Amino acid sequence: MTSLTQPFVLTLTCDDRAGIVAAVTSQLHVLGTNIVESNQYWDRATNRFFMRIAFTPSGETSADRIERGLAPVLGQFEMQGRLIDCRKAPKIVIMVSRFDHAFLHLLYQIRVGWLDAEVMAVISNHDDSRETAAWAGIPYHLLPINRENKKQQEDRIFAIVQETEADLVVLARYMQVFSDDIAGRLFGKVINIHHSFLPSFKGARPYHQAHEHGVKLIGATAHYVTADLDEGPIIEQETERVSHAMSVEDFVAAGRDIESRVLARAVKRHLEARVMLNGRKTVVFA
Repeated sequence: MTSLTQPFVLTLTCDDRAGIVAAVTSQLHVLGTNIVESNQYWDRATNRFFMRIAFTPSGETSADRIERGLAPVLGQFEMQGRLIDCRKAPKIVIMVSRFDHAFLHLLYQIRVGWLDAEVMAVISNHDDSRETAAWAGIPYHLLPINRENKKQQEDRIFAIVQETEADLVVLARYMQVFSDDIAGRLFGKVINIHHSFLPSFKGARPYHQAHEHGVKLIGATAHYVTADLDEGPIIEQETERVSHAMSVEDFVAAGRDIESRVLARAVKRHLEARVMLNGRKTVVFA
C-alpha cells in the first residue's frame, strides 16, 4: 500500500518557467527527505506545469514542518500546492442505488489492500445494500429522493460528507443526478461512473439499447462530477469488443465488469493524488 513506501505526496501546479524542479527538489533535500517517485507534465497549450513527488523523510517529521519548509519555494513560483500524508488512510463515502456491482468491487479491493481507504458511510436512495454495509461494519444512510425533498436530502448528504471528514465521495452506480448546488460544493471530491454509450443511449436499459443497435464496442468512463451531467473531467476509461453472437445478458455482464474496474482505478488514482485538474481535463500520472 502507498502509505508503507511513500509517507508523503506533494502535488504542485503553476505557470511554467525555468528552475521549478530544481527549487522544489533542492528544498526537499534540505528538509531531509528522500524522493522515491517524481512525475511532471507541461501543458504547452496553457503553459501550465504539473508535478507530483512522493518522498520519505529521513526521520520523524510532521506535515506542518514540511509545509512550512516548502512555503518559500511555493511563494516564489506562485504555486498551488497540496501535501498528502499517506500514513493516514483516506476517508471515503460511497453512494449506491440498486446495482451493487461497483460497490462490492470497491469493498473487495479495500479488503485485500489494493485500495488504501476507509469507508466512513454508505448513502443510498434504496435499502438494497443495507445488509452488505452491515456485514462490512459501515454506517448506512437511507435517503430516498424525490422532486419535493431533493434539496433537503442533498443537504443531508453534504452534512454526512462534512461530519465524516470524507476526502472523496464515490458514486458507485448511484442513479440520482446531483443538483448544481451540491455538485458545486463538492467539486473535485466526487467521482462517478457511467457507461460510455452516453449520449447515444441515454435513459433506462442502455445495454439493451446497445444490443439492439448492434454496437461493436462497449465501455465505461469514470469522471469528476460537475453541474454538466456526465461531462466532468475524465479520469479513466476502458472499452471492450462485443459481437452479434453475444446476448443482451452478455452485454450487461461485460458492462458491469468494466464499470467496476474503471471506477476502482479512478478512485485509486485520486486517493494516491495522481489526478490533477487541468481546466475541463485531467492530468493523470501513472
